[in-house]
Amino acid sequence: MSEYPTFQHDKPRFDQNTFSGRFRHFLDVIDPSTLFVTEKRLQESVKLLECFKQGTLSAGVTDAQLWQAQKIKQAIIHPDTGEKIFMPFRMSGFIPFGTPVVVGLLLPNQTLLSTIFWQWLNQSHNACVNYSNRNASKPAPVSKFVQGYLGAVTSAVSIAVGLNVLIQKAGRFSPTSRLLVQRFIPFPAVASANVCNVVLMRHSELSEGVSVLDDDGNVVGTSKVAARHALLETAVTRVVLPMPILVLPPMIMAALEKLPLLQRQRRLVLPVHSLVCLAAFGLALPLAISLFPQMSQIDVNQLEPEIAAATDCKTVTYNKGL
Repeated sequence: MSEYPTFQHDKPRFDQNTFSGRFRHFLDVIDPSTLFVTEKRLQESVKLLECFKQGTLSAGVTDAQLWQAQKIKQAIIHPDTGEKIFMPFRMSGFIPFGTPVVVGLLLPNQTLLSTIFWQWLNQSHNACVNYSNRNASKPAPVSKFVQGYLGAVTSAVSIAVGLNVLIQKAGRFSPTSRLLVQRFIPFPAVASANVCNVVLMRHSELSEGVSVLDDDGNVVGTSKVAARHALLETAVTRVVLPMPILVLPPMIMAALEKLPLLQRQRRLVLPVHSLVCLAAFGLALPLAISLFPQMSQIDVNQLEPEIAAATDCKTVTYNKGL
């Protein structure tokens, strides 16, 4: 059996009704190799897909070539706006551009200023990724982006600094225990701020609604109920995402730093720490974003009456965003 199924331009290569199918799909979405695609290659991919839709495809074009073209287009071009996503804010750039920030968040012996800096940098990157990969079927003012960004940064910094101060004042912790506990502070700060970031950055979707599509891909209406589902699913993803990234590395590094090699060669601690963070990030991202399909389905009966009246379909789909 061929590794590549028959190409369908409006469907992902892998089954989105199973976790394993979504996991394999999002491994394609976050593939960093697409960061190196040239403008010429991108345009060739877009043209190839257009030819397929119009039925003017040249003889000899394989399903593998069509799936690769779709992978390139989806990695670089926003599905709603049709515009290129800035490289650091693409999902394929999340790990390479986000890992240095994760390493900074988990550095031991953080000062107040370094805690504030790394939390600010992390939420700045997250805000730009959320905005760049949002559901853009309805326009939203830039002021919403600014509000979300400020809210996320404020919540992240406040929680991280507050927990740091509490631990410093806690007399029952030994210096070693205090250092270990401090390493876990980034997780509650980042998880809380991530939810705040998603809700504030995409708040306009709750008031305006998102477009819902029938089985043929036609827009049948705008739904605030679907928007709530989309934001809830994204918020859950953003809580799950930092768990392995910010919990596993401190545990692993606490064990590795006891090894004689790292005891003797302290300059190796940061490179090893960076590799551990990179591995955790590479595992966590596809697992987290695979929890829900990007194009989610919802029963028409759960939506507004005017949408139910506008279609004969039992379910409709909406773009959850990433």
